[in-house]
Amino acid sequence: MQISYQIINKVTTLLLSSVLSCSCFAAYPDKPITLVVPFAPGGGTDSIARDLAKSLTESLGQTIIVDNRGGGGGAIGAGLVSKAPADGYTLLFVTSTFVTHAATDTSLSYKVDKDFSPIAMIGRGPLMIVSSNTLHVKSIADLIKVANENPEGINYCSAGSGSINHLAGELFKQKTNIKMTHIPYKGSGPAVVDLLGGRVQVFFATVPTMLQYVESGRVTLLAMTSEKRSPLFPATPTAIESGLPGFAISTWWGVVAPPGTPLEIVNRLNAEIQLASRKDPLKSRLSNEGAQPYSSSPQETQKLISTELKMWQDVAKSGGIKID
Repeated sequence: MQISYQIINKVTTLLLSSVLSCSCFAAYPDKPITLVVPFAPGGGTDSIARDLAKSLTESLGQTIIVDNRGGGGGAIGAGLVSKAPADGYTLLFVTSTFVTHAATDTSLSYKVDKDFSPIAMIGRGPLMIVSSNTLHVKSIADLIKVANENPEGINYCSAGSGSINHLAGELFKQKTNIKMTHIPYKGSGPAVVDLLGGRVQVFFATVPTMLQYVESGRVTLLAMTSEKRSPLFPATPTAIESGLPGFAISTWWGVVAPPGTPLEIVNRLNAEIQLASRKDPLKSRLSNEGAQPYSSSPQETQKLISTELKMWQDVAKSGGIKID
């Protein structure tokens, strides 16, 4: 009889704990949530994050506060979130640079594939391979020819060492065997200024960064890095069509949380983020910038981060790229 009472007591305790746990998660969120954006305000990434915050504020019934923590190629904001309480009230807005920077910087205080709880992807879009009009090329074939004819090769700019622009250029260099010199800048803004001025020659740029300059003819669009042609520029070939097999690169946006965030909270946020990416204002912003909503489970998000980390680590290793 005593054993029976012990069993009953254990079952009762488990049930009570379960009820209390469910009640706790059912109340989430009951206060504002901070969405850390590891870049300066005003850029394309910040705009997408703010559209997401607006949608989540409406659907969750709590204010989503955007907290810009730029610096260190996104490492400052990421490091902050990796050590935040795992309660669902501090989130990190991530981009593909979250992974590319980790593939090149050995001094980071966190591991992107281990020290976060992936929540969801929001959208994905291609890069644009553009050249300064002073280079007088119209295609990838022209670009390779000019590089081969010039003893010093050509140069390309990026938003900073370890950025998606940097490693995309390095991968291009490895696939074409041409001489290319990387010119890093502190952000896309100054890189664009020098590209327009002809002081740098090529940019593997995100669509939000370069769209207006392509449309106005101030730079030359050579190719898109998507697997299929972009609806924004259906006459422009992909890099694959231009003779670079496997050169399909996308920039992406997503959300992660501190490690150990309860699965119930992660799943709740995943559902809300997927819904937000499929409706305005976020859907229109992604579409206008050449991207599309991209839904993924937390497990699929983890797999994408791990897969891309390995890919870019291989590129960095082959190119001898290491940021200390």
